[in-house]
Amino acid sequence: MCQHQPPCPSAESADRESARLMAHHPEQGWSLLCNGVLLFEDTGELLPDGQIIAPHRPQGTDRVMTAA
Repeated sequence: MCQHQPPCPSAESADRESARLMAHHPEQGWSLLCNGVLLFEDTGELLPDGQIIAPHRPQGTDRVMTAA
């Protein structure tokens, strides 16, 4: 699917999220990556084979920091 050199990681790779953006729709909360992965703003993913990857935000993001 990918025509880039070097090729983007496949949808099965652990680093699949580092593939290049093909379509980006922040107003709708999703992006399509070159490897066919739909990446959602909540960090969930939909793989080309229909497999769902649950959101996986980093720990500790529940705190809001404010400037003094």
